[in-house]
Parts: sequence; structure tokens; C-alpha cells
Amino acid sequence: MRTVHCIKLGIEAEGLDKAPWPGELGEKIYANISKQAWREWLGQQTILINENNLSPINPEHKAMLKAEMEKWLFGE
Repeated sequence: MRTVHCIKLGIEAEGLDKAPWPGELGEKIYANISKQAWREWLGQQTILINENNLSPINPEHKAMLKAEMEKWLFGE
């Protein structure tokens, strides 16, 4: 089991198995976010998608979700 110091939760916890997002942001998440925090983000993302009637395949919606993900995981 790979552990990381999770920036979101402030604890040592089980790390992700692979980068959940492409590119540099994905590597940052992989290195600094735990599985638990990622699961919590997925729940938050579902709420955002449902409340705002978003489509993850729409480029504008995807960009908004990416920005919200960065804010939620790493703070502003």
C-alpha cells in the first residue's frame, strides 16, 4: 500500500493507485491526495453535476469541474 501525506485531509493515508487526471494536475493529485479525499471529491463532483445540470463531456463544463476540483482539493 502506497501512502501519501494528504493535503486535503492533513493526514498520512492510502494513496491513489494511479493519476486520476491527465498531465501535471493528475501527477499533483497522485502525489498529494489520498484515496479517501478523492472519493469525497467524486461525491462533491456528482453534486455539482446534478445541481448545475453539467455534462462532463462538454468542454466548458469539464473546465468548470476541473477548476472546482482544484479549489476543493488544494484550496484557492
